[in-house]
Amino acid sequence: MEFTIRSIAKVSNSRSEIQDDYWAEIVSEIELEDNIPAESLDGIETFSHLEIIYIFHKAFGSEPVFGSEHPRENKRWPKVGIFAQRKKNRPNHIGSAIVELLRRDGKKLLVKYLDAIDGTPVVDIKPVMREFLPMSGISQPDWSKELMINYWE
Repeated sequence: MEFTIRSIAKVSNSRSEIQDDYWAEIVSEIELEDNIPAESLDGIETFSHLEIIYIFHKAFGSEPVFGSEHPRENKRWPKVGIFAQRKKNRPNHIGSAIVELLRRDGKKLLVKYLDAIDGTPVVDIKPVMREFLPMSGISQPDWSKELMINYWE
């Protein structure tokens, strides 16, 4: 089955190149496309956090990974499949992040903790509601904790 997804917004920030770590200080602006009315954001400022669904547009042209690989090519970590990691060479090049909403200004959202580079197309924006977060504790392997040590610094 195939789908057509259209961009609804674009990310603007100071990071123009793909980089794995050090996202904590990056503040991003998400601006709706011209054909999307500002009223589609009405009420969003009453939420502290948003889920941003975006496209890894700079990964187009690269083959999606389906087999197991060492995350970040680090041989100290076990080989895992694409669905057990968050790398950009995914089958549909879709990324997601839960961000902190700093403010809304018309068709623009100012957010923190968005790990998307300048120019990234956004395909959906959703409010984060506690009831949609995991009901039980989150567990993850040690290698993934090590991988993320510098991600949000």
